[in-house]
Amino acid sequence: MQLIRQCLMVFVMILSASAVAADAKKAVIAFAQDDLQNDFRKAQVFEVRDAAAKFPELSFTYSDARGQTALLINQIDQFIAQKVNVLVVGTNDENAVVPVISKAQKAGIPVIILDRGISGKDYTTFINSDNIKIGELGATYIGEKLKGKGTVLLFEGLQTADVTQLRSKGFLDEIAKHPGIKVIKRTGNYLRKDALTEMEKLVAADIRVDAIFSESDSMLSGVRVVLDKHKIDPRSIIMIGCDYTSEAREAIRKGAQTGSVLFPLGGTRSVEVAREIIAGKSVPKHIVIPVKLITKENVERESPIF
Repeated sequence: MQLIRQCLMVFVMILSASAVAADAKKAVIAFAQDDLQNDFRKAQVFEVRDAAAKFPELSFTYSDARGQTALLINQIDQFIAQKVNVLVVGTNDENAVVPVISKAQKAGIPVIILDRGISGKDYTTFINSDNIKIGELGATYIGEKLKGKGTVLLFEGLQTADVTQLRSKGFLDEIAKHPGIKVIKRTGNYLRKDALTEMEKLVAADIRVDAIFSESDSMLSGVRVVLDKHKIDPRSIIMIGCDYTSEAREAIRKGAQTGSVLFPLGGTRSVEVAREIIAGKSVPKHIVIPVKLITKENVERESPIF
């Protein structure tokens, strides 16, 4: 009996060693993500996970910095120590992460910067959409609908993220073509709870607007909660968001949201690029994914990003 037990233990150890060896042969894609409380960021991670799962030669892991830049840097450092094969980074600060990303590159780990850019150039490739174009699309539509007159609320995202600055620039430069339109700005950090808080302040101050351009659909969700609470008909305000989530699609269908700029997650494209890198192929320094405005006219023809 003792001999049989020992043989079984040896067999289990051999199986375990084989499993570890098999896993060791897999190329590891690691995603250091800013904040999974953000609906878009969470969906981005899951899209990379699901895309990587289609390839048995790939393994996937991720981290959540919970919006804390110092934690994000620490987590990237951990992935460097683990010697992952490809590192995907979604940052919340275009400057603070530059040194640690350079460190990854110098350690021989290819880095894919996804969606939010960084101020340095020491990375393998940057995958994003044209954020200035996103702002322009929102401003053009709102300017036309308001016939050049009215008050517009610009709901901005994280102030340290380059996407916020670019979307705001695109919007403000385009809306400036309508001198009869006044713009007020508030920061919602791409989070519905923060947008809800700011919208409550506006309603309490009796500040009314004719249109809203929100740099994410999540923030517009918070806006609608406040409007419903105060019995303000959302159809009385032109509201354009960004991302084009399932929630936004339903709101557009019902008329509770005017439109949304479809902003692809980029997760699937990241895995495609990661596989090319792992295979030793060269990839472009910058890859741009197209965007488009979704309204009631085309809402049934376009699938939401999540």
